[in-house]
Amino acid sequence: MKASIKPRINLEDRTPLQEVIPLSTPFVLFVDPVNTCNFQCKFCPTGDRDLIKSTGRWQGRLDFDVYKKVIDDLGEFDQPLKVLRLYKEGEPLLHTRFADMVRYAKASGHVQYIDTTTNGYLLTPDKVGPILDAGIDRINISVDGMSSAQYWEFTQTRVDFDRFVDNIRRLYERKGGCEICVKIPGDILSDADRQRFFDTFGDIADRVFIENFAPCWPTFDVEERTGIQITEGIYGNAIQEVKACPYIFYSMAVNTDGTVSLCFLDWERKLNIGDARIQPLKAIWNGEAMHRHRVAHLKGCRKDDATCAACGQLTHCLPDNIDPYAEMLLERIEPSVLGKAA
Repeated sequence: MKASIKPRINLEDRTPLQEVIPLSTPFVLFVDPVNTCNFQCKFCPTGDRDLIKSTGRWQGRLDFDVYKKVIDDLGEFDQPLKVLRLYKEGEPLLHTRFADMVRYAKASGHVQYIDTTTNGYLLTPDKVGPILDAGIDRINISVDGMSSAQYWEFTQTRVDFDRFVDNIRRLYERKGGCEICVKIPGDILSDADRQRFFDTFGDIADRVFIENFAPCWPTFDVEERTGIQITEGIYGNAIQEVKACPYIFYSMAVNTDGTVSLCFLDWERKLNIGDARIQPLKAIWNGEAMHRHRVAHLKGCRKDDATCAACGQLTHCLPDNIDPYAEMLLERIEPSVLGKAA
């Protein structure tokens, strides 16, 4: 097997956040090209179309001019963005200008690394060429079954599994410098399926990994919707909790309508901190709304917010732990951040 058995998140060589907070430039920016999906997965809020309609969440594709403003805004920060993540809630490859998004960000000089996460259904040979040529650095592919029947059971989508695998094989053959990561939820697999996953994808990817389901979406009960009991973390880690969310100290998320969320898991739009259509990203990053949330978390008040209180990302997904440094970090950011909002 050529591929490393390694999760899509880089768990090694991480920057100790307590040494760099407050960051003048975020490490990561999520930008959601499309917040709809061609799949209806049981384990994802976007897959429940009636649920999404009930939230009033605007559905559609990110306007390309808004996207260009977002990338241009990155030039106001002190340093280039480390990672641009072109995904959040929907299937990013549904955006007809996805390759142009990659190309524009690469050409800007404001972004060091670009990745995306896709269900892989649209990774056809004619689709992947422009995306690879645009310079994307990594494509994470979420596999949702080891047969067409399993795909139907969990995604309510008719997928020709053999053709799906062949498309990934062709992608890998012409990937160039792009890293290909293939992952699957192990909760849906038999022991035989697990081995077949490695046998199928181990030579046509750079990384392969069997994850677990995680209740990461706030107020969305994955166990109830899948009928699967979750007993360990997403990477097989023990379930444990942190008080302060580390993500809000190094990342934020631009939604498809141009609004900006505190968190990349804010599927209900309960954590709005700005609007990239009318505000500079730097002003949002250093603004009062973001600062208020950071202070609350460092003071141990995360669960006063109903959305943050219901987040399983902080119990199941191995977040960085800044809890032991909360008092020090609070003293560091309280007097300084608001003065940088301009």
